[in-house]
Amino acid sequence: MAAANTAAAGAATPTPAPAAPAAPVQVPRGQVDLVDFIDWTGVECLNQDSSHSITNALKQIVRDDEGLYLASDSDEQLLIYIPFMQVVKLHSALFKGPEEDGPKTVKLFSNKEHMGFSNVNDYPPSDTLDLSTDHLAENKPATLKYVKFQNVRSLTIFIEDNQSGSDVTKIHKIALYGSTVDTTNMKDLKKIEEH
Repeated sequence: MAAANTAAAGAATPTPAPAAPAAPVQVPRGQVDLVDFIDWTGVECLNQDSSHSITNALKQIVRDDEGLYLASDSDEQLLIYIPFMQVVKLHSALFKGPEEDGPKTVKLFSNKEHMGFSNVNDYPPSDTLDLSTDHLAENKPATLKYVKFQNVRSLTIFIEDNQSGSDVTKIHKIALYGSTVDTTNMKDLKKIEEH
């Protein structure tokens, strides 16, 4: 009889189902995740909370851990600088974050170095993304203006605001998709003497 009462009590208070695993990222055809081409020694993020740094959202293994995230510090804005080890073509970008505090307006600048909050509005962005809560929840990259990102040596990402207008922006994952550009290192060429 006790077993029957336990079963009945279990039916009255159902236990929550475990969270469904995140859907796999839909990598655009012919594109690769550019994480292996990032020059990590030059990556910078202005206005990040020191306990929730850019590494949490950008590094390969860490960015898939839902418990880790990048967070802004003194207000909702973030300015992220990502240099690459070689020239890339950038096709799309994935931003994943919470519905309330995830990024909303994201401006991307190709090959703009030494940007700060004081001069970020002095330059026209190469592209601007207006992310919805659906963008943040899905594992689907947003397609960029591909012609504007053909010879990218570095990318600056300006997170202007977040979904709710709160003081803290949180980003669980940033992934960049594209392809490498085959280039010739001119220093490796040997001089051919004329005869």
